[in-house]
Amino acid sequence: MTALVAGRATLALILREMSTSYGRTPGGYLWAVAEPVAAVALLTVVFALAFDHPPIGRDFALFYASGYLPFAYYSDLVQKIGVALRFSRPLMAYPKVSWWDALMARFLLNSLTNLVVIGLVLGAIVALSRTPLRPDAGALAAGLGLAAALGAGLGVLNAFLFEAFPIWERAWAILNRPLFILSGVLFLPDAVPRPY
Repeated sequence: MTALVAGRATLALILREMSTSYGRTPGGYLWAVAEPVAAVALLTVVFALAFDHPPIGRDFALFYASGYLPFAYYSDLVQKIGVALRFSRPLMAYPKVSWWDALMARFLLNSLTNLVVIGLVLGAIVALSRTPLRPDAGALAAGLGLAAALGAGLGVLNAFLFEAFPIWERAWAILNRPLFILSGVLFLPDAVPRPY
């Protein structure tokens, strides 16, 4: 019975999150797709003008999408789960709603949203490109699973730290800024000079 109650509370929080995050802005869920598409398009255009070919393969869009989308998935989970307790605090006054429900609702909604976006963007790139592909579904699932696990873990840690030490939210933003460059989205780790 408690699992049913927790499931209902989590589902209610997911529906609330959907309406408040995506229901208030014009375009709603369209922005969840348009933002990564614009980021991948910008990376593709800028680097296609600067270089003849990407570090791996022949398709700039596929190369940058396969790096940017998992990074955006991780980053989105860390950010959204990190503020979940603050966002859902008024509802946690009810006895049936726990902190776990708030964190799980954010994780489930943002994971499903990001996975749909990744599927749409990569599917469109593959359909529009002339590059023959043999995707390794196991490696793709493992990579996205690791991005989700890392994002959820750091998001839960940040949810606690943001509440315990309010200054940590600003410190985290500063510490996390260079991560996009260091993550290997723009270059391959093999391109880093030898001692590093």
